[in-house]
Amino acid sequence: MGQNARITADEVSKAQETWGEGIVHIGKAYTDGGDYVQAAENHLNTLYAFESGPVLFKPTKAADTQFRPTKEGALSYFVGKNDAYKEDHGFAIHPWINVRFENVETFIHHDYAVAMGNYYFTETGGNEVKVEYTFGYIKDENGNLKINLHHSSIPFNAG
Repeated sequence: MGQNARITADEVSKAQETWGEGIVHIGKAYTDGGDYVQAAENHLNTLYAFESGPVLFKPTKAADTQFRPTKEGALSYFVGKNDAYKEDHGFAIHPWINVRFENVETFIHHDYAVAMGNYYFTETGGNEVKVEYTFGYIKDENGNLKINLHHSSIPFNAG
């Protein structure tokens, strides 16, 4: 892919910011009675690499169908209401008012990047929910950063 395929730390940070804004937008569309499903589809189309093949998608609150390599499975996780994934209640329609990333480390190797850390989802009352994540990034044919690995989980609690 040449020189333009190289991924930078700034591109990863911007992709994370855009991802968080997208989650907030989906929830706002739901709360406002808008087309939140279309908002989620736009989020997936813009930020995930499903057009390149399976995306390794392991969402936080999934136990029955833990792994979602298809766009349908990811969409169900974000918005719910899919009989094939009865456990999904729509993570992105919660709604959240902010999402912030704290990268522990970002590994970049030319045209591939992996970031790991915590992200924090702010509820309307101000409470933050901490979630662990690992996201992998590639560039599409237009040079846009896309997620091809999404793994998130609630931090372990020994109590």
